[in-house]
Amino acid sequence: MKHFINLKDIPAADLRKILNDAKKRKIKRKKLSTLDVDNDKPLKGKLLIQMFEKASSRTRLSFYLAIKQLGGGTITIKSNELHLGKGGETLADTAKILSTYGDGFMLRTDSDKKIDEFSKYLTIPVINGLSPSSHPTQVLSDIFTVEEIKKKPISKLNICWIGDSNNVLNSLIATSVKFSFNLNIGCPKSYEPKKSVLDWVKKNKKKIYIFNDAKIAVKNADIVFSDKVISLNDKVNKNKKTKDFKNFPNPHMSTSSFLVNSKYFYNYIKNKSLKNKYETLKIESGKNSLTNYFKKKKFDIFLVNSDGNKFTESNWKLSETYMYKNQRKNIISDKYTRSYNAANKLKKNIAMKNTWGEYE
Repeated sequence: MKHFINLKDIPAADLRKILNDAKKRKIKRKKLSTLDVDNDKPLKGKLLIQMFEKASSRTRLSFYLAIKQLGGGTITIKSNELHLGKGGETLADTAKILSTYGDGFMLRTDSDKKIDEFSKYLTIPVINGLSPSSHPTQVLSDIFTVEEIKKKPISKLNICWIGDSNNVLNSLIATSVKFSFNLNIGCPKSYEPKKSVLDWVKKNKKKIYIFNDAKIAVKNADIVFSDKVISLNDKVNKNKKTKDFKNFPNPHMSTSSFLVNSKYFYNYIKNKSLKNKYETLKIESGKNSLTNYFKKKKFDIFLVNSDGNKFTESNWKLSETYMYKNQRKNIISDKYTRSYNAANKLKKNIAMKNTWGEYE
């Protein structure tokens, strides 16, 4: 494995070695502080050059800390600080310079073509920190987390994706083939994975399952993945895309759907407008916000069982799990029992909901 660009191009055995090594290193680091270096210092004397053409928080910080913990160093450069084909210098010339001074090059870019060209001309390894068609570091980290939480290989789990067919899903599909796990995808018909991606799955004699109904997609799932439906630089009709995904509840959506559980709801609230066992309440942020909706329904408190943060009666009204402008006083975010007891003491009219992905 020379480069780390697309998971579909990396042997499963190499991916498993990365996960196993990460697991061992995490165990050994239990007593170390954030900036302490691993005892074996595998990257001692090595320099990773990073270039971010797209905004980054988690990727930038995690790469910096990871390289430092492994004993190496990093330098971050901006694309406008390099010639990159300008001023008489070709991309090949730039790649030669980078290869002379660095031991690895990490690129986060909005161009698949650019990362492919760098891989051709660089004599050092290229790591894809994100590209339009792939996000390998994100998904391999997700696989690590899933196995750590579930305490079993992902090959023995049922995985579900709810959302748009984007670079993260492409990488998740690749890992489903590499690690042989069941993958259900829930998305609208017009947002299904590209034919080229599905053809690659078929070529490798594997299957993924696509559903245009979120409830069916999540059935029997051990883990549900999701991502932003509207990405930061999406050049799409955002209102149309939001409406297209209205029946696919997603915690990242600017316009979300919330599932109300009648088991709790009917015990405490008498509201004739909710006739079904489950009713999806569609709230548009900025126009008809979540808290405004419940105000109209004459609910004072909206209980959310999602974040699991430590709860005390003194800080319940400060929760920001779902908040619109200055309306945070309308929300409690914690476990049902503790939240309900506190709200009940305050003699508030209460509505409750499950986490977004809980279907029965």
